[in-house]
Amino acid sequence: MQKRTDPSPLGWGPRRGRAYLSAAPSRGLGPASATLSHQIPLGSSGLHASCLDLWREKNDQLVRQAKVAQDSRQFLRGQQLAQDVLEGFRGLLHSLQGLPAAVPVLPLELTVTCNFITMKASLAQGFTEDQAQDIQQSLERVLETQEQLGPKLECGLRGLWDSVLHYSSVLLELLPALHHLAGLQAALWLSTDCLGDLTLLLQTLNGNQSEASEDLLPLLKTWSPPAEESDAPLTLQDAQGLRDVLLTASAYRQGLQELITGSLPKALSSLQEAASGLCPRPVLVQVYTVLGTCLRKMGNPQRALLYLVAALKGGSPWGPPLLEASRVYQQLGNTAAELESLELLVDALSVTHSPEAPQLLIEVELLLPQPNPASPLHCGTQSQAKYLLASRCLQIGRAEDAAEHYLDLLALLLDDSEPKFSPPPSRPGPCMPEVFLEAAAALIQAGRAQDALTVCEELLSRMSSLLPKMPQLWEDARKGTKESPHCLSWVSATYLLQGRAWVQLGAQKEAISEFSRCLELLFQATPKDKEQGPASSCEQGCMSDVALQQLRVAALISRGLQWVASDQDTKALQDFLLSVQMCPGNRDASFHLLQTLRRMDRRDEAIALWWSLEAQAKLPQENAAWSLPLYLETYLSWIRSPDRETLLEEFQTSLLEPCDL
Repeated sequence: MQKRTDPSPLGWGPRRGRAYLSAAPSRGLGPASATLSHQIPLGSSGLHASCLDLWREKNDQLVRQAKVAQDSRQFLRGQQLAQDVLEGFRGLLHSLQGLPAAVPVLPLELTVTCNFITMKASLAQGFTEDQAQDIQQSLERVLETQEQLGPKLECGLRGLWDSVLHYSSVLLELLPALHHLAGLQAALWLSTDCLGDLTLLLQTLNGNQSEASEDLLPLLKTWSPPAEESDAPLTLQDAQGLRDVLLTASAYRQGLQELITGSLPKALSSLQEAASGLCPRPVLVQVYTVLGTCLRKMGNPQRALLYLVAALKGGSPWGPPLLEASRVYQQLGNTAAELESLELLVDALSVTHSPEAPQLLIEVELLLPQPNPASPLHCGTQSQAKYLLASRCLQIGRAEDAAEHYLDLLALLLDDSEPKFSPPPSRPGPCMPEVFLEAAAALIQAGRAQDALTVCEELLSRMSSLLPKMPQLWEDARKGTKESPHCLSWVSATYLLQGRAWVQLGAQKEAISEFSRCLELLFQATPKDKEQGPASSCEQGCMSDVALQQLRVAALISRGLQWVASDQDTKALQDFLLSVQMCPGNRDASFHLLQTLRRMDRRDEAIALWWSLEAQAKLPQENAAWSLPLYLETYLSWIRSPDRETLLEEFQTSLLEPCDL
């Protein structure tokens, strides 16, 4: 930091290592003192005391102004007042650091530095490299008084701290201010994940650098900053307050990490420690939410709900506890409460919260990492919450609600800009084409076939530019290039859903045409080469071997059923046979084939197929963990006969028993 050459707000500035007055302040020193100041060094007792009184008065005045800014109910006015206070501390600090370092002045200088760093970090809502430089300059000033600066500059901040705390044993008057500065250093290192440096600093502060615990929580509990004198300069936040903030933030961060890594009992203990500490209301809402997540994963949904209710009573932001509450209700099987929580989540994420007046303190929030997709505090956007609500309605069979929610979601997504057909960067949420496909499936299930056709046409129009390139996409996929052919599966699925919509409208010819177009594309596809590496989350649903296989079977069965409806059993038999050959374990395909063989009076083939079905039923089910796209799972439920098992029993009675006589 460069030394100021312009007059300071108090009329002081640097000049060849001696204090001088560039202008008489409004109170305190008079013109005579201004004249003498050019000749009296800083160590002279009269002028020295007067200077310290002025600087201290300015510091205390700025702290009181900061309190006014913090209490301001108008955000913009509070921000302006806070900026003025920050500039006041900056000018005062330049004045103090423009003089040679002296032990009598350093307690005030370090206090002003701490106030300046606190203001700057709180207004910036985080720590930056500037604060590290401010801390380093203060430590260098302390070492200057002991003529020990020299090579210490090369040791970095940690080396400077070791040296300064070593000399603090003979500079007891600096100890309270140094612990205050150390608290800010600890906050900076915690927020930037420099946990090794933070651990060593705490060990040194506690005087037990060797054979000490490396766990931050006991180190912070052991740290006992010395109490400030009653006549000490005012501070925005003292060392004890910083210690309490650090303890809460460390317990919370540790509990959150333990929860993500699966150490649930440890996470519960750390989070309860955080909840019992100095926890501002917004942080307490977060802690209660994470406690709810931890208890749900531990199999205690009722206790989880108690914490989530407490979180919701704590006020906004409501998003994370509402999302977690929906998961707890899903675990409890309370569908109505689950959907209500998701509806409230959508509403909560649509509200724009007005900014509040700055706190002007180092709060726990400043020391916490931003929620990532793996965190229970990541509740996503309004559109992602709307998708969760729509997809859950579709999964549990509330088709009318699902259809409306999907249409609202599409309107929300298409309102700002044209969506990109690519995998999303994070969960929750599928690819945009899958949202269209799920919307079409929901509309069909709700009996709104014409609306489903409109959604499908919109999807095809948005992918029309890719259609001419599709043969090349398949060729690129075979060669293992980066181009992915998942667009082709989306188009195929669109044709499949269009076919189903035409079935619902009674247009058999159009339905068969759409199913045929779907199959024509699908039979160009090759299973994903496993050596190409892992697919994205979206491609895993669209292009896995299982998904392609199930998509082909769905199209074959659908077209076969239309041949049956038009009394063309021979063509139906071909489609059902092919579906069974492609997926021998598919009971739906085998059932439709069995029905057709029975209708065509091909008794021996029907009996052989029935025995095969019976044998398969006794085998352990493979691929139980299949993860298919939701639109495909929904579609497969449509071609599954609800009374399949009853019909199989009737088949056994009518076809097999006469053979045993």
